[in-house]
Amino acid sequence: MEISWDQATEAAQQQNWALLNQYLEQLLNEAPNSSSEEDSTRERERDRSLSLMLQALETGDFQLRWDVAKLFPAFGATAIAPLTRLLQDEAAELEARWFAARLLGGFNNPDAIAALIDTVQTTDDDELSAVAAEALANLGTEAIAALIPLLKQSETRGLSVGALARIRDSETIAPLLSVVADPDPMIRSLAIESLSSFHDPRVPPVLVQALTDATASVRQSALVGLGLRSDLDAELDLVSLLRDRLWDLDLKVCQQAAIALGRLGTEAALQTLSDALLPTTPVPLQLEIVRAIGWTESAIALAHLQQALLFAEATTLQQEIIKIFGRWTTPNLQPQAAATLINALKAAPDPANQQALALALGHLGQPAAIDPLIQLLAAPDPRTRLHAIAALKILPSAYEQLQALSRSTQPEALREGVAIALAEWRT
Repeated sequence: MEISWDQATEAAQQQNWALLNQYLEQLLNEAPNSSSEEDSTRERERDRSLSLMLQALETGDFQLRWDVAKLFPAFGATAIAPLTRLLQDEAAELEARWFAARLLGGFNNPDAIAALIDTVQTTDDDELSAVAAEALANLGTEAIAALIPLLKQSETRGLSVGALARIRDSETIAPLLSVVADPDPMIRSLAIESLSSFHDPRVPPVLVQALTDATASVRQSALVGLGLRSDLDAELDLVSLLRDRLWDLDLKVCQQAAIALGRLGTEAALQTLSDALLPTTPVPLQLEIVRAIGWTESAIALAHLQQALLFAEATTLQQEIIKIFGRWTTPNLQPQAAATLINALKAAPDPANQQALALALGHLGQPAAIDPLIQLLAAPDPRTRLHAIAALKILPSAYEQLQALSRSTQPEALREGVAIALAEWRT
């Protein structure tokens, strides 16, 4: 069916934006008419629809603005000037101006960029400045040249760095490097975080320098970046650099250093982590250390975690190591992990540890765990018995062994546990 601009205008007047969207998709894709008079009429009706949409954007509620905003891209560059006027209209509702800024961020156009830059520089509203900066970031590399001058002004430097950080293009490296020593720690941290994503020879020295920054968040950002650069391990002696931060005055920095060493995953890195598992080490850091060791899922990690489980004093640390073993998926390490947990089960009178061990053994799926788990069916704690049943259900041939036990003479507690397990199995 042929659609006319009169119909589109009528839909706009009725605020039927869904219908208007359908009409616009067809009308704006039509080939220009040969008649100049018809083309002129078409242009007038198009402008009228755009005007009605702007009115809705200015006066409507959030849902109406949301629906109308979807239609503006269909008008192309024609919409930039009226949206700019709305953005710069200080008498307009702030929400309407936010929408205008976001819409301008969808136009890769010098006029749209200029309008957003002007807003960042001149508006007194911090939220509107942030929306305009985000819109600039959405424009990508086209906005970089316009954002760089904003770094020279203290009022707009933070917004500019935030926008540049979101663009993630190598052209942002130089401007970001210019602010890594900024007096504002938030700007330094954001710049370091963004630079970490680039494999550029200018970046590693900056990350190393940031490891000793006076602000903890900056040190954290540097650790995140260096933890992703295992290729620099030999060149920079990363293990030594990261080891120093394991003893940082800020606990979060220590934890991030543990994560970074775990990502390196080398024998030296794992040994460094293991050496830090001391009785005086804060438990939150101990937990992060064993997680970092466990991520490598290697024979060396297995040895370190075995030792850690043997000497761990805190129940939370013991249970964390047990969970780590239970999540391992490397086939040739699963039997050894299961053997470690079975030995731990024999010396685990604490019901909470028994329950954690039962679940971990079930996840590992090793037949050697069936007998120890069956013995847990005689445990006095009912939750422990339920955990043992849940684990046994995962293990092949466990049901057959339980059936065989039910027909033999067993201690009363075990006999009752086996009966409950079989009954639970059938439900």
